[in-house]
Amino acid sequence: MLATIIWFIIILSVIVISHEFGHFIIARANGIRVNEFDVGMGPTLFSFTKGETKFALKLLPIGGACIFDGMAELEDPKASEGEDGENKEYDEHAFKNANVWSRIATVLAGPFFNFIIAMIFAMIIVNQCGTDLPTVQGLTEGRPAIDSGLSVGDTIVRINGEKIHVWRDITLISILNDGEPLTIEYLHDGETKTTSLVPLYSEEEGRFFIGIEGGTDFMDCKGLNLFKYSWYELVFNFRNTLKSLKQLVIGKLSRDAVSGPLGVAQVVGESYDVAKDYGARSVILTMMNIAMLLSVNLGVINLLPLPAIDGGRLVFLLIELVRGKPVPAKYEGIVHLVGFVLLFILMIVVLFNDITKFF
Repeated sequence: MLATIIWFIIILSVIVISHEFGHFIIARANGIRVNEFDVGMGPTLFSFTKGETKFALKLLPIGGACIFDGMAELEDPKASEGEDGENKEYDEHAFKNANVWSRIATVLAGPFFNFIIAMIFAMIIVNQCGTDLPTVQGLTEGRPAIDSGLSVGDTIVRINGEKIHVWRDITLISILNDGEPLTIEYLHDGETKTTSLVPLYSEEEGRFFIGIEGGTDFMDCKGLNLFKYSWYELVFNFRNTLKSLKQLVIGKLSRDAVSGPLGVAQVVGESYDVAKDYGARSVILTMMNIAMLLSVNLGVINLLPLPAIDGGRLVFLLIELVRGKPVPAKYEGIVHLVGFVLLFILMIVVLFNDITKFF
């Protein structure tokens, strides 16, 4: 239990700090004043001030914030009023007074740094574990691939036009398939060939199957291959996140597929229990893999054009770029306020969902 809590805090802290550090470092590089850099949420446990920025560690390790000077006015126009009712004066270092490209870069930096830290984790994992090649290692009797022309040793390169880099790309396509026909491009003895098949539904498993076996053909990655397959690892997690979000939106994933902090902690605990039997190296690599996936998740979600998150702010900045002047703060404030309310409701729903999984 203690190990689970420790790893949970470490993983969330790493991805939150990397996200907020991205905002912080690009803001400062563009001359934007950062009033506060928070790790966690809730009451402050510890804080110190360096330069113009207050750095604070909060009680709950489930979020963070990088608060720019003048940013509050964009969320609540009344925040610009001083104690005497007069409007506060903001200098050129306030977020609202920086040029639009500086603000766009600052907003994008958080998700971008999530992808950077995920890439670093991917390189460590691939360096230590290698990568799973998309090689056909068997064909299941009674399933479509057996009559498709595929042979053991073939390499899958595309499915329905989507490039295949690792075996898990094939697994993801198979799991999410709803019976749609698949056009498979593959290499056979160095020659590119194409075949088509329709996945077969299994009543027992409750999903469609292609019938291609593999996933154990691993290749050590050194030199340029390390960068190449680490990038593919990042791409796989990016695709996985996007496809999962799509399945959730169209209703093909149940609410049980959505997890909040408690759900993540449960996954961390279960993964730790499995990995610990194989030693410290296995535990560390397993936790890095979870951190990599969560970091990509956070980066992708924050780029969605939704109020109250980075993607929502980016929408207003792009509108400003097109129209040549910012959207009035009162209108942007209303949108973000609604977004915060909806986000809070979503957090409650997800928390309730996490709790029900334990009972």
